[in-house]
Amino acid sequence: MGELSTQRLLLRHWRESDLDPWAEMNADPQVREFFPNLETREKSTAAVARFQAGLEERGWGWWAVEVAATGEFIGFTGLNPISANMPFTGVETGWRLRRTAWGHGYATEAARACLAYGFDVLALPEIVAFTAAGNVRSEAVMRRIGMTRDLNGDFDHPNIPDGPVRRHILYRIAAPAS
Repeated sequence: MGELSTQRLLLRHWRESDLDPWAEMNADPQVREFFPNLETREKSTAAVARFQAGLEERGWGWWAVEVAATGEFIGFTGLNPISANMPFTGVETGWRLRRTAWGHGYATEAARACLAYGFDVLALPEIVAFTAAGNVRSEAVMRRIGMTRDLNGDFDHPNIPDGPVRRHILYRIAAPAS
């Protein structure tokens, strides 16, 4: 599995040319508002290496997102196995976009493609998403793609130190009935 496409987007493997805009995005305080810190270029580069390794190993994972009409890199989205130290299991979907890509419906469009792939190709029974409490933009995307908040699923993220973004909320969506 190499790529997914939507009406306006291409979800694809990472390229060397993605590294600069990815690092810039991860150094943007508004993009990283609901993360404990900004990311250095080194950490951003290491993340891309992990993302690409996941794509090569499984055929799916965290894809780079580009606007099909222009070829502009705008962020990432995808599906990823839940880390073993989390208080739940399964596969998550997620997204992060450059500020210039906000407000165009790209996150929703990309996330819907990921859900379709997860359910139709991977035959997943459920997909989850989570975000720091207060991240209303991500919550709105979760609701738009049909996810429902698990009111019993709030948790303190084990990889985030104590502070204002440690508390997370959990959303879920089950595979459509066949």
